[in-house]
Amino acid sequence: MLHLVQALLVAVFPALVIAAALRDVTSYTIPNWMPLALLAGFVPAALAMGLAPAAIGLHLGVGLVGLVAGMAMFALGWIGGGDAKLFAAATLWLGWPAAAVFAGVTGFAGGALAVTLLALRSGFVRPFVVTGPAWFSRLAEPGENVPYGLAIAIGALAAFPGSPFMSAFAGF
Repeated sequence: MLHLVQALLVAVFPALVIAAALRDVTSYTIPNWMPLALLAGFVPAALAMGLAPAAIGLHLGVGLVGLVAGMAMFALGWIGGGDAKLFAAATLWLGWPAAAVFAGVTGFAGGALAVTLLALRSGFVRPFVVTGPAWFSRLAEPGENVPYGLAIAIGALAAFPGSPFMSAFAGF
């Protein structure tokens, strides 16, 4: 029964990250409750997985660095506020060294997303896209924002297997 509880608590992270990415792609918003739920779910998951107090402290420190980085990217206009909060919450969960993988994969995924959106918004491709669902047509709208929550989710999911949460499952 304990393993089921642990698995459910750890599953909060990928479920919320995926939900945030889908919400960002379809509406260009990430509601505040999503990063807040990640924040609230971290401590119970960490305790259930038996993370040592020092490891929890390291996660908190990495999360603080993620918050500062997210705020800086937001201030520079690179990402939206919801993206910055999601970035910080993801770094909290991932800890070190998975946060380094997260940052790298997120950067690459963000670049690929930007190139894809540029192609989608080109005069050649866009006429074929506007007949699709409204949210997809909006992605193809020139000058529209970039739903960077998708890149953050890709980076988070790529880095999650290297996090202490997943490493703790190896001992079961």
